[in-house]
Amino acid sequence: MKTLLPAFALGLAAVFAFAPFEQFWLMFVLLALLFRRARGAAPTRAARIGFAFGLGQFLAGVSWVYVSMHEYGGMAAPLAALATLLFSAYLALYPALALAAFAWLRARAERFDLLAFAAALALADMARGWVFTGFPWLAIGYSQTPPSPLAGFAPLTGTYGLSFLTALGAACIGAAWRAPPRRVAAALLTAVVLVAAGWLLRGIEWTVQRPQALSVALLQGNIEQSLKWRPDLVNLSLARYVQLARDHPAQLVLLPETALPLVYERVPEDYIGMIAAPAMAAGGDLLIGAVRGGDGERYYNSVIAAASGAHYDKEHLVPFGEYTPPLFSWTLRLLHIPMADLARGAADQPPISVAGERVGLNICFEDLFGASIAAAAAPASLLANVSNTAWFGHSAAQPQHLQIARMRALETGRVMLRATNTGMTAVIDADGRVRAALEAFTSAALRAEVHGRDGLTPYMRWRDYPVLLLCACCIALCLRPARALPARPMA
Repeated sequence: MKTLLPAFALGLAAVFAFAPFEQFWLMFVLLALLFRRARGAAPTRAARIGFAFGLGQFLAGVSWVYVSMHEYGGMAAPLAALATLLFSAYLALYPALALAAFAWLRARAERFDLLAFAAALALADMARGWVFTGFPWLAIGYSQTPPSPLAGFAPLTGTYGLSFLTALGAACIGAAWRAPPRRVAAALLTAVVLVAAGWLLRGIEWTVQRPQALSVALLQGNIEQSLKWRPDLVNLSLARYVQLARDHPAQLVLLPETALPLVYERVPEDYIGMIAAPAMAAGGDLLIGAVRGGDGERYYNSVIAAASGAHYDKEHLVPFGEYTPPLFSWTLRLLHIPMADLARGAADQPPISVAGERVGLNICFEDLFGASIAAAAAPASLLANVSNTAWFGHSAAQPQHLQIARMRALETGRVMLRATNTGMTAVIDADGRVRAALEAFTSAALRAEVHGRDGLTPYMRWRDYPVLLLCACCIALCLRPARALPARPMA
């Protein structure tokens, strides 16, 4: 057990590579040390090292799960703590499998161990974003938002490509320690080339800015989650958003996820007209986050355009928060979450037109899934995310989620607008930099002028398939039979 404590400590430290700390260079150091600990280990021992690393990373990095289940979900503290531990242990299985695969591949082809390490970790991040509907939070690539030089690769490779490149650069550093001079030179040259290429790629604009500016107002109501759904306090939310909309007129006014604590069809019609009037007077529209009753039996987590009536329904629902997986209905007795049985929105929903722009919408953690956002961004000129992270209190969830949205802006070459209930409401430029953001846990509006963009980045065209192919090629190199040496003639 003592030998696994250093790996656990490396995992704990990995959290500092992500928001709100954003020490991108630290991920290279930590993965280099992880590479050195796992190289030469048997697959079973490498798996234990990977599990210890992952358990440290996820216990520290997604501890806000406890806040949502206990403080706002009503689960007893011991059960919430156990559930958080089990969830972190499940997530830790992915780096465990990655390092086990790395050790097995290295034993077959040591000369390709750098590629095996990078491919194994990238595939683990990719699998975590897919299995059981996916949870790719804290994928390695997310640590490389600007100012990291590797951020320049995002429009080409996406987040999982950055996971591969970060792990490859880290393995180069780890392999250079006490290695023969030729291997040191090759490893360090590879790392230098990666950094230099990233810096050069950051100077390329993959999409074209539209000439006409659009005025936007992103509203942050700051309604306490424990108060939001109380029937006697419904008017608090309604009044607050009316006041913010009146005080901050714009062509595009964006409200956060479930901003109105009523089913949309039950909201008074004169209220919708009143809150949307300033935006409509500016020639635009107001987009409202609310639960929408589709046919009276199914309900959707939606964004509805007040003027046009167009809507977007959330497609990628949160397990246990918005729907209950089969065989887990018993969890509803432990959690007290409103609107926990929602219907899934249709695939390939079109963007909503507002004042000449095409707004591609996504709700809450849907922006974790880069390939889905890339598909939705192709016909859109702007991206917008509405979220309610009040579920996670004063935790790292808000800045971590903002960092994820920055990666989506980079991958698609689109401006990303974020309207949230408690934070972090922000305007993110197409280069992944935050232009402006509201202070968390304040009631305010963020006003800005933005430009839509046209065109496709390479990632929007090919998504994650090139990275998947690259990883497959790396594994194939390791599995290729070694060439037999020619027999020496007998004396």
